[in-house]
Amino acid sequence: MLTRSITGLIYVLVIVGSIMGGACTFGALFAVVTVCCLWEFYGLLNTHKSTSINRLHHCLGGLILFASFYSYQFAVTSYQLPVTGYQLLVFLPYLVYLVSVLVAELYVENKDHIAHLGYVFLGQIYIALPFSLLNIVAFTQEGYTPIFLLALFVFIWVNDTGAYLTGMKFGKHRLIERISPKKSWEGFWGGLTFAALSSLAFALTTNPSSVIGNCQLVTGNWSLVTAIWLAMALAVALFGVWGDLIESLFKRTLGIKDSGNALPGHGGFLDRFDSLLLAVYALVFFTCC
Repeated sequence: MLTRSITGLIYVLVIVGSIMGGACTFGALFAVVTVCCLWEFYGLLNTHKSTSINRLHHCLGGLILFASFYSYQFAVTSYQLPVTGYQLLVFLPYLVYLVSVLVAELYVENKDHIAHLGYVFLGQIYIALPFSLLNIVAFTQEGYTPIFLLALFVFIWVNDTGAYLTGMKFGKHRLIERISPKKSWEGFWGGLTFAALSSLAFALTTNPSSVIGNCQLVTGNWSLVTAIWLAMALAVALFGVWGDLIESLFKRTLGIKDSGNALPGHGGFLDRFDSLLLAVYALVFFTCC
């Protein structure tokens, strides 16, 4: 428990510190996290699915996707550049990577080429894309805006904590027992309640004119601001639960308990960021509305 607590504290401090430290620290940390999660995921597939995925190649592909989104969002929002076709060329290296994946399959020996490509692209869609979309959350018309990133993690953490406490105390009815035997409906609703309450802190401390990023329709309307933050929290919490369950489904299919041991007491990077992999889609909706 001591090891888990120390690791958890360091984890929270690093995440919050990188987000509040600015665009560069945010980009550097999550570029590393993207690579670490992909490395774990492809490594697990290599071990348990008798396949041979070139982890270095495809981790580099995920890093290129993250860097492309970061560069595009940073340039367009920080310097108020008009969107043109030339700026979209920043995604060209990732297109080259995608083509290289397909062409390379002609020159390697695999028992099932379709399955091999499926595993490779699953990692890109399941891990690299959600982390890349964090850049859409991070950069609004006002430039780098850390409040939404911070809210994303706070809602996930509060939901997880609330679900754990409520589930331990009142949990009787299993949520999806065949995938995660310990999760209960009581914990699910408890987590949503805690997340909803945490949204009030953001509603009371956030400038109403920037509450939904690119949309400037709620200036001065605090009741609408509160409603939007509440909707954000509930959406992030719900998608976060699905993200957690999807990783549990993958781990159960692979017959493993943890995705790795990089974080003492917490397992691997995927075990810590599984909720985010779906929750980010919910927040992208709000920041792009």
